[in-house]
Order: sequence, then structure tokens, then C-alpha cells
Amino acid sequence: MQRIHIVGGGLAGLTAAITAAESRAQVTLHEAHHTLGGRARTSDGPYLTNEGPHALYRRGPHWAWLERRGLLGPFASVPPLEGARFLFHRDGALRRTPPLALLRLTRRSPHHAPVDTDFHSWATTQVGEEGARAAAHYMGVALFHHDPGSLSAAFVQERLRRATALPPEARYPVGGWARLVDRMAARAWDLGVRIRTDARVGPQELAELRRGGPVIVATHLDSARTLLEDPTLTWDSGRTALLDLALRTRRGDPFIVSDLDAPGWIERFTAQDPTLAPPGEQLLQAQIPLAPGTPRADALRRAEDLLDLGFPGWRDRTTWRREALASGRTGAVDGPGTTWRDRPAVDRGDGILLAGDQVAAPGLLSEVAFNSGMEAALLALDHLGGAQRAGSRTA
Repeated sequence: MQRIHIVGGGLAGLTAAITAAESRAQVTLHEAHHTLGGRARTSDGPYLTNEGPHALYRRGPHWAWLERRGLLGPFASVPPLEGARFLFHRDGALRRTPPLALLRLTRRSPHHAPVDTDFHSWATTQVGEEGARAAAHYMGVALFHHDPGSLSAAFVQERLRRATALPPEARYPVGGWARLVDRMAARAWDLGVRIRTDARVGPQELAELRRGGPVIVATHLDSARTLLEDPTLTWDSGRTALLDLALRTRRGDPFIVSDLDAPGWIERFTAQDPTLAPPGEQLLQAQIPLAPGTPRADALRRAEDLLDLGFPGWRDRTTWRREALASGRTGAVDGPGTTWRDRPAVDRGDGILLAGDQVAAPGLLSEVAFNSGMEAALLALDHLGGAQRAGSRTA
């Protein structure tokens, strides 16, 4: 009997494995790392930091897909009191309110934003230069890109609407993303999926797997390009410096500092989930997008400047610190004249399918991984059914 093989055990790979196994297909999942999760892994305690996505947005088929299977588990939302601790850095100072023009732009329907025009140019026609610039910088949080204003207006406006929706769409897995990954892995295991960790697949191993049935490559796009030996597997992404900090708790610290003078964001994640740090401490992450060639140190200096403004005495309160650079690992971004449909196709032909957050599937951030995983699984099932029908005719 033919089997569906999945390379990569992140959100896309686990979604594909569950979807395929629910149709009683034989499925094996191969993960090169010793744990599952991909960029949705959560670090070991006592500070539970995430490398990849930090929030799951409630709209879209991925939320309903998880909910129907009882996989959502406990999720935290932003406490109402914390909403009053949202600060904006503009014109060199911290302020409690954003420009009115930015608020007006958040009400514009994304259907009115053109695909072929860059966001900054379109937004300037809607609310003026100041509002357009502030909105572009604000969207660094959901795009991880150093210049959101240069991207497609339709692409950015859709994300601006969702990132500023009231009540907020964002929900946070209690205990970090690893808890959601654990629930998905348990579901896959119960359905009979063979899960192999520390199982790196190279081009030769891929050829062998392909002889046994369709293969879903659910890895980072750079890894897929190498594995499939296909130089066309490229798409733009962002480059972002990350600074994780644990601080001794001080009353009055802000929940979020959003930089409107340049893309940048600091969020206190223990505001919605105190389990991420030991009692008496709070966990923050600063993310500062970087232009190509800009040193990480430049971004870290910017992060520290924002911390000086928003978190007085943070250096003396720091109990733990971690720095990282996410380069091309933050999902796809669409430039003017392109949409998600122009990204690398899920169906690569000859029984090879692609899933991940930079492929041709709709959604915001991790939603692309979920949606492409579902589509890849359904295509693999079709391919499997066709092969089995052909085998029956031959027999």
C-alpha cells in the first residue's frame, strides 16, 4: 500500500499529517530536529519564549479546523486593563494615542486597496503622508519587514485591518506554542501517523520516499529549494532582530511599545500569559526589522533605546537575555503586482507537494502554514487515490 510521506514537523507538516490520516491514509512524518514544532517550538523553562509565531488570529479556516478537533486548548486574550498600556513612539517621544490618520486608515476596506500600487503611495492618497508612514511602520509587527510601505497596498491593508480589529483577533496559546504542537502531535499519533524525529531527509532519501507515494515537503522554503534541487523556489521575506528579556516585575510597565518612527515593536507577553516566566518576573520580546546588509547591532541599539523610554531601569531589572536574527524565516511578503497566488505553488508535479508559510496559500502569518498544509494533504490524497485506481486497473 502506498503511503504519504511528510518532510517537516512544524505547523504545516502536522496539519498535513492530521488531514491525510483522518482520511485513513498511511502517513509517515519525518522531522530532522529531535522535537516537533519547527519555528513554533517553545524554549525550555523557566522562560518560555517562542521563535516563531506569537499569536493565532481567530478568523479563517485554521481556527475552525483546530476547534473542531479539540486542539485549541487554553488560549489567552489581552486583558482589557492592558489595552490602556499601549504606547506609541512617534516624533521621538512616547504617546498614548496614534495619529488620527492612522486610525482612519484602519477602517478602510482592504478591497479598496490596489494590488499593483505600493502601500505607502496608496495610503498617502487616503489619509496623507503622516498617517501613511505611521501605518506602514506599525505593520512591522505583522510583516517583520523593514519597509512595509514598499509592499503591495492590498497585502498590507488586509493585515492592517486584522491586526487592529476590535475586539482583538489575536489569541495566545497558554504556555507557548509548544502546547499546541503537543496536542497536534498527539492527535496525529492517535490517528496512526508514524512520527520519526532526528530523521533528516536529503535528495537521495527523497527519491526513495517518492517511490512509495506522494511526498509533502513542509520545510522552510530555503530548505525545500535545496531538497528539491529547484532554484525557482524563492520568495521575499523579512529580516528581523529579536531581543528576548526577562525583567523583575515593576508596576506601570507598558504592555506594548509600537514604534511609528520606524518599524519596531516591544511586547510584554506575560501580560496575557503569566506562566511564561517565574513569579515576580515578566517576559518581553523586542522585534526590530532590518534592511538587507544592516548589522544586527544597529537593531539592538534601537530596541534598547525604546526600552529606555518605555521600561525605566530595565537594565538593572534584567534577569535573562537572548538575542537572535530571523532572516527569511518570518513568512512571505507580497510586493506590488503580486498576491499569494504568485508564490511557489503547492503542487510541484510528479507527486511532490509543498507546504509552509511562504507558498501559494492565503492567510496571515502562521495561517499560511495551516492552509497550505491542508491543501497539500488533500492533493496528496487525490494523488494516492489516482495511483491506487491505476494499480487496480493494471491488476
